[in-house]
Amino acid sequence: MTQITPQPGIMEIALYQGGQSNIEGVTDVVKLSSNENPFGTSELAKEAFARARHELHRYPPTDHASLRAAIAEVHKLDAGRIICGAGSDEVLQFVTQAYAGVGDEIIYTEHGFSMYPILAHMVGAVPVRVPERERTVDVDAILNACTDKTKIVFIANPANPTGTMIGGNEVARLATGLPKGCILVHDGAYTEYVEGFDGGAGLVESCDNVLMTRTFSKIHGLGGLRIGWGYGPKDMIDVMNRIRQPFNLSVAQLATAEAAIRDTEFVERCRSENTRLRAWLAEALAELGIPSDTSTANFILARFASEQEATDCDTFLKKEGIIVRRVGGYGLPNCLRITVGDEASCRRVVYAVKQFKGVAP
Repeated sequence: MTQITPQPGIMEIALYQGGQSNIEGVTDVVKLSSNENPFGTSELAKEAFARARHELHRYPPTDHASLRAAIAEVHKLDAGRIICGAGSDEVLQFVTQAYAGVGDEIIYTEHGFSMYPILAHMVGAVPVRVPERERTVDVDAILNACTDKTKIVFIANPANPTGTMIGGNEVARLATGLPKGCILVHDGAYTEYVEGFDGGAGLVESCDNVLMTRTFSKIHGLGGLRIGWGYGPKDMIDVMNRIRQPFNLSVAQLATAEAAIRDTEFVERCRSENTRLRAWLAEALAELGIPSDTSTANFILARFASEQEATDCDTFLKKEGIIVRRVGGYGLPNCLRITVGDEASCRRVVYAVKQFKGVAP
């Protein structure tokens, strides 16, 4: 029998592991492992989803024109330079498939999102991991790692799982310092949690080698529908659209996302509550001897004294019905990533950690 061989790199892919969502034998579970919005979904988006059931027998539009127009209106962008995907992950896949291949190099950072090396292997490219500086993207380290084979640089800003962020001047220095023909992908899944941040849109306008991506899965609370988008130079978007499946988003996805992007009051309310509760949670844990870097996202990265303490705390939290995220696979074995939940969930986490530390009443 003839052996059937997959393309180069594919067998190097370690399957992505999502956040745990249940605990055997426990019913009252608080899931704080996947950075989901504890306040759910906009009521306007829910209504749009319900109305979409009347159109389920119809094929969706292939150009996503209405959704792109809504995104452009809300964020003051050019609709013709927006591309939509099944989650921002699909947009990241588009740019990787379009601009990298066997023998090329794709750079990502030490604690960067685990999909980046997966995407590199998917097209047979070589993933190049560069160090960070105190859990923050190091522009100089990235520039020093570039070669004539470097085709794409991925950074998440704000970063996952660290929650740290670099400023606009540093991102611009990175974009302008890359080799000719290399693309900077600015992954902005957590952009909306930063007051006044454009997610890299201004840089896209001033540079011809930058693609920014965004998602509806986080602050918009639509992780279950998988919708994302990207914004980049017109030529780049045109290339990516040529490999995008024409019906990659359903009628329900398009209608719900359009309603969600227009509900700016819901987004503002979620951002405000996240900011308040994130600060409270970080301070409360710091008082227990568990520090974290200043987070700009909807989670904190709690740093324990050792890997053993982090493991033991995670085990204890699970017994209390609280699921957080172990991040040893991201090179952070002594840390736990904790999604900022609603107030009751945050207080439940702190009380449980106090019990773990032996200081609860």
